[in-house]
Amino acid sequence: MHRQLQELFESRVNRYVSNSRETNSVYPKAEKKRETLAKRNAEIVKVIAAGKMIEEAAEGDYHTAKYLVHYQYLIKQQGNLYIEEEIEARMGKFYKEELIFDGELDPFKATHLQQPENSLTPIEEDEARLSFHYNRLKVVQYAERWWNSYNPAYKKFEVDCTSFVSQCLHEGGAPMSGYPNRSKGWWLRNNNWSYSWAVANSLRLFLANSNNSLMAQEVSGPDQLLLGDVICYDFQGDGRFDHNTIVTGRDAYGMPLVNAHTYNSRMRYWAYEDSSAYTPNIKYKFFTIAGGR
Repeated sequence: MHRQLQELFESRVNRYVSNSRETNSVYPKAEKKRETLAKRNAEIVKVIAAGKMIEEAAEGDYHTAKYLVHYQYLIKQQGNLYIEEEIEARMGKFYKEELIFDGELDPFKATHLQQPENSLTPIEEDEARLSFHYNRLKVVQYAERWWNSYNPAYKKFEVDCTSFVSQCLHEGGAPMSGYPNRSKGWWLRNNNWSYSWAVANSLRLFLANSNNSLMAQEVSGPDQLLLGDVICYDFQGDGRFDHNTIVTGRDAYGMPLVNAHTYNSRMRYWAYEDSSAYTPNIKYKFFTIAGGR
């Protein structure tokens, strides 16, 4: 069983390299990634990948294996090199030791926290404005340190993308406010939290409406963002945002590269066109954080 997974694993890695001659790919994700890179005049020149088995189960002649793959892509663009990383969760199914299925597990299909409909816009009520200096370097350092692990100082959520961005903002100096009202402000304390801390759509609403503590300005495009700024994603284009990322770098054209949780990623191109969650209806919101440059 493990031998078959290893052979399949090695075949997939080869498909990421731009000079691969194989055409009838059984791994469309690799082809999609190569296509999206080509649109940016970029290519993968080397891939390093490591697998880790996380769960195995057997029932009669059937065997199921869940495993993680850590990809490191060396990307070349306009003569510049940088490393992008991501963690992919997959599941293989076997019948009598023969592989009959192998597919990616979509982390965005996990149960998302939601804010009640009657409290969708967080409001800062009668609180003095909290001034702060936003340290963008510390934000990037934190996002780099914890992009693929979980800081025990903060509560871990099953769908952790928004909490991760909130942690980054807080480590950069953004002050919490609004406790103990979960529909107000932006905060985490012990085992309790505001919706805006951990719910993707709620953080987007908070950044758009806050006039106290953590404040942000919506801008029209990704090229206007700085390190430590936030991008919000509505994959279905239905008005309810599903995902958030933090800007940690720029490519050769000055466009944002981001770090994220849930689908743990590092230095990923901001548009997510190679994501399994991407749809043609995707919408974005871009927020630059106030409090210092």
